[in-house]
Formats: sequence, structure tokens, C-alpha cells
Amino acid sequence: MGTDFKISTRSSVERYSTVLVDLSRSIHAEPEIAFQEHRSAEKVASLLEGEGFEVERGVARLDTAFTATYGDGDLVLGLCVEYDALPGLGHACGHNVIAAASTGAALALRDLADALGVTVKVIGTPAEEVGGGKVLMLERGVFDDVALSMMVHPTPYEAIAARSLAITDVEVHYTGKSSHAAAAPHLGVNAADAVTVAQVAIGLARQHLEPGQMVSGIVIDGGAVPNIVPAKAAAMFDLRAENLESLQRLENRIGACFHAGAIATGCTHEVVKVSPIYAELTPDPWLADAYRQAAVALGRRPLSPEREQREKIGSTDMGNVTRVLPAIHPTIAIDCGDAVNHQIEFANACASASADQAVLDGALAMAWTTITAATDPDQRARLLAAAAERAAALGGTA
Repeated sequence: MGTDFKISTRSSVERYSTVLVDLSRSIHAEPEIAFQEHRSAEKVASLLEGEGFEVERGVARLDTAFTATYGDGDLVLGLCVEYDALPGLGHACGHNVIAAASTGAALALRDLADALGVTVKVIGTPAEEVGGGKVLMLERGVFDDVALSMMVHPTPYEAIAARSLAITDVEVHYTGKSSHAAAAPHLGVNAADAVTVAQVAIGLARQHLEPGQMVSGIVIDGGAVPNIVPAKAAAMFDLRAENLESLQRLENRIGACFHAGAIATGCTHEVVKVSPIYAELTPDPWLADAYRQAAVALGRRPLSPEREQREKIGSTDMGNVTRVLPAIHPTIAIDCGDAVNHQIEFANACASASADQAVLDGALAMAWTTITAATDPDQRARLLAAAAERAAALGGTA
């Protein structure tokens, strides 16, 4: 029976191939940044609504979030859709591919929902690059009924149980006192100098950071004109670590560097969290293995489990999902030459024949993984039991 289901989903993906590629290319052509993805979200939601899915827009009090649901089986599959782009670079992380692949998996599984006893739930998640859309949607109940969740992410290589780093985004704001930079510099308190001191302290700290800890940052306000001592200055930093525990230690250390800038210059300072904290990925081993088998059957060539543990894919709010319920976040390779994610060359590659094929293969691999889970009695029971336990902890019923 599982083989027949897989044949059916392959036929569905082939039937919708032009629609899915067009969706990917259309989202790519009109990039929108975090929480402003109105056109992109609507393209996916409208397509699924037209195909019989029940769509709810603006879920979790987020204008560009949505859910699209089909079926009423007890095993609820959450297919995550991303569609935010990068400022100035467009879809240099390939979220157009993610959106179209998850949409394709949903369409492929739609006609099998009753036979598989599943509910297909597409979850439109805004603001992955910054803003933590999935974290907010987790906190606001969108994933409460989901038994398993998945998505695929384009990168230069194929990794099934991909690793990511925990991350927190922070801004530090310094306040000093303005004065004439030539006539009375001694009466000023230079906020831009405070940023400089903090940057130097962070630079010196880097050689002593724990393995896996990383800090990157930019100055977002360094003053207005050079003849005024800047009374305001600010910088933004990404702090990353192997896990949440290491991230907390890094945050404490970098906080001391921020404090040093204030102490050295006489400024006051405030540290502001830009996004919710993203946890590291902890993919479900069984689902990852099932996806690996599907990817190999489709002719994909994933890294070995040993090799993929040495690779990192940056950070993702899907890590928070994997800590709450069984979920996977495999990467899918596209031909991009020497380019990597967050480069303009990678953005160009995400609207190529290779990216189009990744949409179709990713959709089919996720569909086959779902079929394997739904038709394996032991795994189905495991997933349903975990969902029931979560529901009980939340005070509801599965």
C-alpha cells in the first residue's frame, strides 16, 4: 500500500510541477522582508485555498502568517512555509524554494489524507531571517495540534539531520551628551566612542570564546555629522552558540563588553532583544532517517551522517519547533557554484533549473516521509502518543 501511495504522490507532484515552479519563481521575483511578506503569503494561501484547503489568514496575531488545512485525520502534519527575504539581497536564502516545496508536499498528500488518516496543515511562518515567526506561532498555539513537522531548506549541500546554532539578536544603545566637536569637545560624552570600545572588547574576547560561539555585528547609528559629538549611537549583534546553555554564557560575556563601553566613556546604555531566541536544531532521528531514504530514492546525494555533523547551516527558528515536537529541517542542494547562502549569487541560483528541481524533489521527499510515518504502526503510535502528551500538558485533548 505504501508503494501505491508513493506512486500517487509522484503523479501529483508531476501534475502540479508547473504551478509549483511558477510559485517559487513568483515569490523570488517579489522579495519581501520580515513581517512584510503580504504578497508572498497570499500567493501560497490563495493557491491552497483554490485547491480545497481551509485557509485562515492572520493567525497568531501576525498579519503575514496563515494556516491551510485539509483532512481530519488524527495524525496532524505541519508543513512549514517560509517566504521572507533578506534586505538588499532578495531571496539569497531560498525561502521561495521552501514555500513551493511545502506547498507541493501538501498538494501531493491532499488526496491521500483520508486513506492515511492524516490532517495536512500548511503553516505559513513569516520572519525567519529576523523576528522569529515560528517562535511566536509556537507560543500562540498554532503548533499545538501538530504531531510531526517538516520543511526543506536550499543550501549548497544536502544534509538530512542538519545542525544549526542557537542565536539571539541584540541591539545596544548608548546615550551620551552632544557638544561642538571642535569648540567644546570636553563638554561632550561620545556615544560613538562607547560603541567602539564595545567592539574592541568583543574583538579581544573572540580568541577566548568557547568552541561554536560566534559574534557578528554592525553599527546602526554612529552619529549624524562629524562636528557634533554624538549623543546617541547603537550597534546590532548576532550572538550564536552550539546550544542554548552556551548561548546564555556568551550573552553574559558580551553583555560585559557592552558595559565596558559605557564605563569607559561615561555613557548610559540599554540592551534590547531584537528577536526571540532561536534554539539549535534537534531533529527527530526516525523522521530524519525516513527522509534520508526518500531523498536517496529520488537520486539525491546527501552527506553522510558523520559528515553532516561537521557542517552548520547558521540559525533557524525551526530549531524551536524541533525542541517541542518531532520535526526535521533537512537541507536540499542546488547548483550554485562557489556561492553560499546570503550571497547575491546564491539568490540568483534560487531561480534556476536546479532550484526548480529542488522544489519538486523536496515536495516528494516530504510526502514520502509522511507516508512512511503514517503507515508504520509503531511510529504512528509514537507520534500520536507524543501529541497526546503535549495536549494534556497544555490542558487540552489530542
